[in-house]
Amino acid sequence: MKPIKVFLICIFPVLLASCNHNPVPAKSELISHVKLTEKNFCKMAGDSGLQKAFLAFADSNVVLLRNDSLIRGKKQLKAFYKNFDHPDKSIRLVWKPDFVDVSRSGDLAYTYGTYTFSRRDEKGVLHTSTGIFHTIWKRQQDGSWKFVWD
Repeated sequence: MKPIKVFLICIFPVLLASCNHNPVPAKSELISHVKLTEKNFCKMAGDSGLQKAFLAFADSNVVLLRNDSLIRGKKQLKAFYKNFDHPDKSIRLVWKPDFVDVSRSGDLAYTYGTYTFSRRDEKGVLHTSTGIFHTIWKRQQDGSWKFVWD
């Protein structure tokens, strides 16, 4: 067999394996999906409780910064939101991203914007705090987005 044929036979499987069989969707499509994910996350927080929503949208390697401490992984996340494990009409957390961007490779995204947390105490007095959030999202194998940092 001629050396060129051997070379082509050997290199063809390598070239085939290196081809991207899962092309990255358009950036605008990915950004729209992240915005929809944020919207669904916020809705679930109101409908099902904070604990369920945060667990549903968190990556298994999630890290949150709360009260100057890091919460690492879903087990710690669940424990942190233990008092918010059901829908509670006296508590409301709403947010909406002001900005969304996605990496060129389409596997990471980040959002930031403002949030409002409101809670009615036992006397019916409403306590409200507002702030800025920053979330980093990781695209999953199935194309969905889970947050890895909040």
